[in-house]
Amino acid sequence: MLSYRHGFHAGMHADVLKHVVLVHLLRYLTQKDKPLWFIDTHAGAAAYALDEGYAQKNAEYETGIGRLWPLKDLPQPVADYVEQVRTLNPDGTLRRYPGSPQLALQLLRRQDRLRMFELHSTESKLLQQYFRDDAPRAMVQAGDGFAGLQAVLPPPSRRALVLIDPSYEDRGDYRRVLKAVRDAQKRFAAGVYAVWYPQVQRRESRQFPEQLKALQEKDWLHVTLSVKKPEASGFGLHGSGMFVLNPPWLLPEALNLAMPYLAKVLGQDAGAGFGVECELA
Repeated sequence: MLSYRHGFHAGMHADVLKHVVLVHLLRYLTQKDKPLWFIDTHAGAAAYALDEGYAQKNAEYETGIGRLWPLKDLPQPVADYVEQVRTLNPDGTLRRYPGSPQLALQLLRRQDRLRMFELHSTESKLLQQYFRDDAPRAMVQAGDGFAGLQAVLPPPSRRALVLIDPSYEDRGDYRRVLKAVRDAQKRFAAGVYAVWYPQVQRRESRQFPEQLKALQEKDWLHVTLSVKKPEASGFGLHGSGMFVLNPPWLLPEALNLAMPYLAKVLGQDAGAGFGVECELA
């Protein structure tokens, strides 16, 4: 929705799951010389202050990156992600959190391209200012990422990672994500599509994984991280999931290392847990 600001939630447990997966995908896909396009349909503001402003209101980062920051026994996929956060905090104090555009900027090479969409007028202006000196490598479009995705597929290099992570405050986002991925597959079936979604007590959220699986019989991975029991009130976020179409073959192994650790460290009660399932060709 147009009122949504990710700054309130930056660095929380849902971001940890999303960005652990994203860092692995970017690491893997940039091993080949051929240029990679990273397309972010709901980019946000690129980077977020954790010691002031929105993030301080509920300090949600303390449920995520804040718990991981002082630890030394991180499994490799988690350590790789935390190292990317440390790049933005070179003095060792956790003050800033990188959104997906900043993580991509850190991990993409000179020959790669970053294409970002953001509908929120304030966030899109911040994003355009942030990347004003990086064109044509990085370009920002103020507008609907669902519609914009179709305009950039297929990329000239025929290699792309697409991240789709709307807020889902509008229940219609579940339907829009399914349509966007279905349409994108028709234009570019070989792309890697990573979809984040919230675990909330809504029918749409519970049905969403099976609907995503129906898009493609094979070559998909589904990972979830639950940090607590669902609230008796029926409200609130108790976890999140990532669904990847055409995942790299090493991703299941990486997540089987990372997820038990994340569930243990980020878990808030006996309802904490994780799931990793995949169907690979």
